[in-house]
Amino acid sequence: MKVILTKDLDNLGRAGALVEVKPGYGRNYLLPRNLAVLATAKNIRQLEHQKAGILSRAAKEKQNMTAMAQKLSVIEVKLARKVGEQNKLFGSVTSKDIHEQLVNQGYPLERKQIHLPEPLKEVGTHEVEVKLHAEVSAKVKVTISPE
Repeated sequence: MKVILTKDLDNLGRAGALVEVKPGYGRNYLLPRNLAVLATAKNIRQLEHQKAGILSRAAKEKQNMTAMAQKLSVIEVKLARKVGEQNKLFGSVTSKDIHEQLVNQGYPLERKQIHLPEPLKEVGTHEVEVKLHAEVSAKVKVTISPE
């Protein structure tokens, strides 16, 4: 099944790309979520007509995300948690905790943009990656201090 992507997808391609996918994936996932449209002759002609607009919007979005990444790289998220022996936390700091702090500071992020391989379980300063765009990411400092 041939479809035209309407949004950038990490595993398939960029918006506006003509890709071949399995029929079930296209019919049950991409089309209902408006991530793609069927690659009919009419849609292909329309895509060629709109390609300049799509490219300019993508460039503007990347520029906005780059500016946001510069702001985020200066931010330091401070969290206070209960600590046991050897500076080990009772519990852990997860991406949900970091997301809540960033949203409270006025950064409109989604929780899935915060890439934390495993929860933080020690006191100290840690760097956490925030993926804003397919090509733009920022490092946020997370400081965990004892209560």
